[in-house]
Amino acid sequence: MPTAAELLDFEATHPGHPGSKVHEIEAAFDGMPAARYYQLLVRAADAIEGQARDPVTAHRVTRLTKGSAALAR
Repeated sequence: MPTAAELLDFEATHPGHPGSKVHEIEAAFDGMPAARYYQLLVRAADAIEGQARDPVTAHRVTRLTKGSAALAR
């Protein structure tokens, strides 16, 4: 299981559209499905450890996921 730091580091270096990152995610995280990656990424961004590690990326992830949740309503 990747750490919060590993997830945020990857996201910081691969901020592109989710569809174009699927193969990169699977390669970087031993075949982890993209859906699982995003679940763990959101948790990492919400965690104190993640916010301390990379506050800019954590904030971006949180802002984007909260925006998506608002659109789904």
